[in-house]
Amino acid sequence: MAKEVVVKAEKIKNRKRRSRVVKLSLLILLLLLTILYLILRIIYNEGRFTISLDSNDKLKSGLAIFESLNNSQGKRKLEASPIKFMDNISYKTIPKDVDTEADGPHNGKNYIAYSFYAENQGKETIDYWYEIVIDDVIKNVDEAVRIRVYRNGESITYAKKKSNADEPEEGTTAFRDDIDSKENIIIFEQVHDFKPNDLDRYTIVIWLEGDDPDCTNAIIGGELKMHMKFTEEHVRN
Repeated sequence: MAKEVVVKAEKIKNRKRRSRVVKLSLLILLLLLTILYLILRIIYNEGRFTISLDSNDKLKSGLAIFESLNNSQGKRKLEASPIKFMDNISYKTIPKDVDTEADGPHNGKNYIAYSFYAENQGKETIDYWYEIVIDDVIKNVDEAVRIRVYRNGESITYAKKKSNADEPEEGTTAFRDDIDSKENIIIFEQVHDFKPNDLDRYTIVIWLEGDDPDCTNAIIGGELKMHMKFTEEHVRN
């Protein structure tokens, strides 16, 4: 009888030990998932599109970027507002005045729109260039994305080349693929002789083009993370 009691006590002890191990394992798993979620939130930041000014300590920076003429104090980083879900649309549905309707973020239904300014607030003439870089792509959503860049009212629409031909999509300029860099720089443009007090207004519009043959159900649930960087260079006289 005593032996049977000892056996039962041992079984209860083992059961409690297994229960503690399972609870501890679940707690550790939950902690790891929470950490992973926070890391992904930081990395993807809900799909934000950012614009930043390259920091070059060797130069006395004259180039400034800011959202509004009412507050022209330069910032190192600007952020467009994200949209959690973007359905495909036609470029024809984007308002014709999207470039001038507002400063800062002014997203529409199924497209991102962000307007800002670049100004030479220094005392020397400079050249500057900007790059748009794709940081990450999920489910090849970049096959159907369109990026329209307005500069002082003039616009260029960029897109990836056709998947079945080595040529641009209709009405677009192809993403660059000839820059020797670890970064995936898809757009690279230069501005020369930017004099003191010169001002450029930019609007960036991003959408999924429904008329693109690569805009299929296969890209549903895809994500795209990009950023834009401005870099200045002093002109040697």
